[in-house]
Amino acid sequence: MTTTRAQDGEAIEVWLTVHEACTLIGVSPATLRRWSAAGDVQAFTTPGGHRRFARSMILGLLPTTRRQRPTLERLGETPEHMTSVYRRHLAEACHGVSWLAGLSEDEKEPLRNHGRRIAGSLLEFIDAETPEERRPAMRKAAEAAAEYGRIAARGSGQIGETVETFLRFRLLFLGELAQVARRRGLDTVEATNLLVTATRAIDQLLVALMNGHQSELAESAPTKG
Repeated sequence: MTTTRAQDGEAIEVWLTVHEACTLIGVSPATLRRWSAAGDVQAFTTPGGHRRFARSMILGLLPTTRRQRPTLERLGETPEHMTSVYRRHLAEACHGVSWLAGLSEDEKEPLRNHGRRIAGSLLEFIDAETPEERRPAMRKAAEAAAEYGRIAARGSGQIGETVETFLRFRLLFLGELAQVARRRGLDTVEATNLLVTATRAIDQLLVALMNGHQSELAESAPTKG
């Protein structure tokens, strides 16, 4: 961090490194660099090639009150990042799940697609500011969860095993959000509200998953002649 004084001696500007600016507003370095490259955030480059950001400008990016936490996207949590978290823990999450083990790679791909849709829609839901914005996000997530349940039923997954698999991924999702809250310095109220909102949303998806599983079994059951 460096400071510069205007020629009239009245104004002092504090210049921040990328790390200092990111810590101040709770975004990732990649996000800040992307904003800078797009011209959304002005910066100057030192002779050594390092970006510096005016502290007053960075503070201007913050809302006038912290009653509303920064969005997950600004905190660096994106569907792509959540997908990478799932990939790292995939073997552990699927360990002992017989119906998954019996699927080919081609059969698993639709499950991965629905999983990505669920994660992306959940992040949209959590960041939405109004009920009107949340409804379409929840609808997309619920449709993907129901289809996940249908695929599990077609793959001979029992309802208990299907729910157990979903709960393992639920734990990964909530654990990642907790890590983000800790890394980005959210206060207790912000972190609690984040996790409560996510938990309630996922509980709704669990119901959709079970309904999809049940519907698939009912539709595929032989009719009595």
